[in-house]
Amino acid sequence: MENCNLINFRKDQNKSAEKMAEIIGVSKSFYEKVEHGDRNSSFNFMKKFKCAFPKADADKIFLSDSNTICEKRNNFNN
Repeated sequence: MENCNLINFRKDQNKSAEKMAEIIGVSKSFYEKVEHGDRNSSFNFMKKFKCAFPKADADKIFLSDSNTICEKRNNFNN
C-alpha cells in the first residue's frame, strides 16, 4: 500500500523522489520503495526523515491509518 501521506508531503515540498532521497540521506530506490509500499519505513529512515524535516508531523506521515487513501493532485507522478 502506498504511503500517500509521504507522497503528498513530498509533493507539498515540490520535490522529486530523487531530491527527497538525497535530502533524507537514503538511496532513491529505497525512498521510492517506502513511498510505494514495497518496503516499510525503518526506524532509521524515520529518524533521518525527522532530522531532515523537523517540523513535519512524522507520526501522521508514517503511523497514520490514512496512508492507503491517495488523492490525485495535479497529475504529478514524480
